[in-house]
Amino acid sequence: MGCKQESFRPFRSTSPSVWGDMFLNYEKKAEQCDVELTVEDLKEKVREAITGALGNPKEHVNLLKLIDAIQRLGIPYYFEDEITNALQHLYEAYGDEWVGGSPSIWFRLLRQHGFYVSCDIFNKYYKDKHGDFKESLINDDEEMVELYEATSLRVRGEVVLDEAFEFTRNHFANIAKEPRCSNATLSTHIQVALETPLHKRIPRLDALRYIRFYEKQASHNESLLKLAKLGFNLLQSLHRSELSQVSKWWKDVDVQKNLPYARDRMVESYFWAIGVYSEPKYSLGRVFLAKVIQLATAIDDTFDAYGTYEELQTFTRAVERWSITCLDELPEYMKLLYQVLLDLYGEMEPIMEKEQLTPLFNCSKEFMIETVKAYMVEAKWVYEGHIPTKDEHTSIAFATGGGPLLMSSCYLGMGDIITNDSINWVISEPPLLKATNMIGRLLNDIVSSKKEQERVHFQSIVQCYKKQYDVSEEHAINLVREEIEDVWKDINKDSLTAKDVPRPLILVVVNYARTLYYLYKYNDNFFEVEEDIKEDIKSLLIHPMSI
Repeated sequence: MGCKQESFRPFRSTSPSVWGDMFLNYEKKAEQCDVELTVEDLKEKVREAITGALGNPKEHVNLLKLIDAIQRLGIPYYFEDEITNALQHLYEAYGDEWVGGSPSIWFRLLRQHGFYVSCDIFNKYYKDKHGDFKESLINDDEEMVELYEATSLRVRGEVVLDEAFEFTRNHFANIAKEPRCSNATLSTHIQVALETPLHKRIPRLDALRYIRFYEKQASHNESLLKLAKLGFNLLQSLHRSELSQVSKWWKDVDVQKNLPYARDRMVESYFWAIGVYSEPKYSLGRVFLAKVIQLATAIDDTFDAYGTYEELQTFTRAVERWSITCLDELPEYMKLLYQVLLDLYGEMEPIMEKEQLTPLFNCSKEFMIETVKAYMVEAKWVYEGHIPTKDEHTSIAFATGGGPLLMSSCYLGMGDIITNDSINWVISEPPLLKATNMIGRLLNDIVSSKKEQERVHFQSIVQCYKKQYDVSEEHAINLVREEIEDVWKDINKDSLTAKDVPRPLILVVVNYARTLYYLYKYNDNFFEVEEDIKEDIKSLLIHPMSI
């Protein structure tokens, strides 16, 4: 029988922002115009290299390596049309029958760009007549890394890639115990891959690491390397400007004074937005998305860590009505939060009307309402002492995970690429969005399970598994991790089969999953900002790349 808690206020203390006012002010460097001219010259040299390789079938394998380098160096937005056209040409020329040598890069690149090429080629290329992986492969560390990276693009039922994943991972785990790789740079590259496969990394963050790796390769393209470094700094400058803008907005809220229970994570929210899309043309979207993430975090904390049951009911009704007339009904601390919510969407509405995206804007606003209502369901279950089943948990987790809200907010900044069909796709809550959202919720539940059970809190999926299957916490966590891997396969499948949606919309959903994976893989980096994420934020937003 549930144990109701009358007017219980579950206050939770949270650490303040580690950044203070560091990002509040920003000044653009005077020499930036000269850098932009140099970038244009370098871009032309790289375009010539792409065109030259495309026209010569003998160079197609090198073309793939060039495209791979461009992407991993973090500058594919300079060559979007060239990359799309080149991969389309290769797909039309070879279909599923790649004949240019190692199929791993070919397979990974084409699947990343939406071409659903077959995995059968791996049986032909990597296995012997007995069905075992060839002995020659075991002695080629670079080829093994490429095969391992390709397996991250697999979908359910692709047995050869499941086998290849286990084979390569076990191989690298064994040589890690007895290192035989004399190349220290390659050894580090392998360790990074084992830690997090390329397909699951945040592109902007991985570019920072890959630039350093690429620079040490004797075969690197000097023009491409310089372009990557200059491009990194130009984009960092834009990101700093945007972060200054959102920091000023949040400082006006004065969270430490007015909402002391809420996580002050404006910088981390902006870092999240960079993870979803870092390209220059999505500046408006990044700013809005970062604000929504921080605001949703404060609302979540209100439900999770401060509001009484009665206050939360009042706040939920106010959000459902979405009217300034509701302000007087709210307790003082909620009035500010509610006003910030109305103002944020009020500022965005005329911009979206001008860009003819009002239907998507209304959809995003409705997702905010649904998210708050879902928070209220969780609060009700806690209030009544109800431990949900796995199915009940799943039914509410899609909304409380924030995926529909944040992805629709993200799309508001993507301009005329958003069509009516795209809007209808988002509104339909497609499998890709559900799977991506589930990644974040499952990871979050694993890392926060123990901490949150120390107080009255909504039960995590780990607790649901323990109760429903009568298993230990360790076993329940292993079950959740297995489910996460299967969900990644679903993301891969759904990103390949959503053919009526522009590819950039698919890619930002995948990036959203990657960012969640980064934030919650081992710890809740959004609750307690650990040293790793601090250093990554400094690298992306403070320290320029040395040329």
